[in-house]
Amino acid sequence: MQNFNYAHKNTAEGERQTKTARFNKPRISEEIQSIRRDAFKAEIPVSDDETLNFLCTVIGALQPERILELGTAVGVSGSAMLKSCKRAHLTTVERDENFYKKAVENFEKLGLSDRVTAVSGDAGEVIERLDGKFDFIFLDCAKVQYIKYLPRLKTLLKPCGVLVADDVLLFGYVTGETEVPKKRKMLVEHVKEYLEAVTHDEELSTTVLDIGNGVAMSVKL
Repeated sequence: MQNFNYAHKNTAEGERQTKTARFNKPRISEEIQSIRRDAFKAEIPVSDDETLNFLCTVIGALQPERILELGTAVGVSGSAMLKSCKRAHLTTVERDENFYKKAVENFEKLGLSDRVTAVSGDAGEVIERLDGKFDFIFLDCAKVQYIKYLPRLKTLLKPCGVLVADDVLLFGYVTGETEVPKKRKMLVEHVKEYLEAVTHDEELSTTVLDIGNGVAMSVKL
């Protein structure tokens, strides 16, 4: 795999260890697992075991027709979701050009290209151009933008559709279990603002789950 210019800690062991992590292991193909291992070695931010297991479980239960993913990385989570629902079509958006190219290559390698619309660009700009409604949205891009994207994502979500936002506990910074570095304080405030919004929005029913690096699952009422 090529070198990526992305400063990120190795996520091979999970970004945040929870008490349930040892139970929650994803059932994914060796092909996807190999892509994950390569990503971990390059310190590319792909989903840890617990988060990926959660995604596959929810997708398996919902069986959505249209999935929107903001933050493709190299295609691990998108591929796992498609493998969990054979009828689903994935629209996935990635800002980093190197990640995008590698994701397209991985989708092709896994035989999933015909069920993927991969878009290279800024998520905030792309979502304004999207048409139709989605059954499931996975929000895993720049955390500081979550609150900004929320109104548009609500309009793109079908009634009874599910919006899952990843990394909402931010290594334990949001819950107070880990001291917040000064340079991360503004980011933490933005994530808290998102959590406050989705847990008090009368159009959504939201549960914040202490798995992986924290996920917020919202259902459009």
